[in-house]
Amino acid sequence: MWVKGEYHVKLDRIAENSARALGRDRQPSLFDRLAWFGLLHRLCAPHWRILAVRTRSEHSDCWLVLAHEHEDSLISLANWYSFSFHPIFTGTPSDETKLTLLTAAAQRLRGRACRILLEPLPESDLALVETSFRRAGWRVFSEVKTVNHTLDTDGIDFATYWAGRPGALKSTVKRKAKKNIVTLELFDRFDADAWAAYEQVYAQSWKPEEGHPEFLRALAEQEGAAGALRLGIARIEGRPVAAQMWTTDHGVANIHKLAHVEDSDKASPGTLLSYAMFEHAFERDHVRTIDFGTGDDAYKRDWMNACRPLYRVEMYNLRRPAAWFPALKTALSRLVKRRGSD
Repeated sequence: MWVKGEYHVKLDRIAENSARALGRDRQPSLFDRLAWFGLLHRLCAPHWRILAVRTRSEHSDCWLVLAHEHEDSLISLANWYSFSFHPIFTGTPSDETKLTLLTAAAQRLRGRACRILLEPLPESDLALVETSFRRAGWRVFSEVKTVNHTLDTDGIDFATYWAGRPGALKSTVKRKAKKNIVTLELFDRFDADAWAAYEQVYAQSWKPEEGHPEFLRALAEQEGAAGALRLGIARIEGRPVAAQMWTTDHGVANIHKLAHVEDSDKASPGTLLSYAMFEHAFERDHVRTIDFGTGDDAYKRDWMNACRPLYRVEMYNLRRPAAWFPALKTALSRLVKRRGSD
């Protein structure tokens, strides 16, 4: 199988060559699309210098979209808004083809970096990444960074799903809904007034200050234009007291943000809004999966039925002397951690 490779240092050059391959219709996951990387770079990390490597064969491509952390260090083009990061493939490559393409990318990257850091990498991609980079001569270290809670709807309806929820959660919804204090709205297109309500709730919630609010708004506008936005607002006497931002596309609902105003806790507006959002995802959007993003928050377990690890993978290019000491330091650190957990 022939394999060719190339670098791109600007996302707009990728758009010129592969906009469709990395577009909404070809990439089911929001986090694998060129539009996602473009927003992330432009509004969260404009100072990062892009280095995307593409390897291709007759029917498939492999993309690894990275950025320079330092001159000789590359990192995932990802941050806390990213639910996952991994090599992106086009076409329908076999496992063998994926391994060949990613190994070729790893070989090319030996000339560009001493160190590469990929995160958050799903467990399903871990073996492929580790094997490819090791074959290409990199020293690879992997560890669990965080977790990802998901719900596989498995063809069930909302009533069946809800019957399986914890008793305390079902009781809260039943009791609070009867009081008819909270009113709910759900938007599937961007609405400036609704977004202002979302920002008002977030500013008054327990959440820390939003890192890049302009990014979230741009994402809401982008996904709203595509019909993929699900923005929920809960009000008490007209005042916004809870808000959630979801996107739903290709059978997957992603829960990006949720917040509520703490002085409204007695009415449980956040829980009632979650109930309405989940019901809509089941009964209207007919999703296969609901993804609660990264983090092991206890409340997620009440709503989800699966939890998977997300990995931090560090690779060192030992052909460069500058990589020897940090690789040794990382190896010793992992050894200490393992012994401490025994």
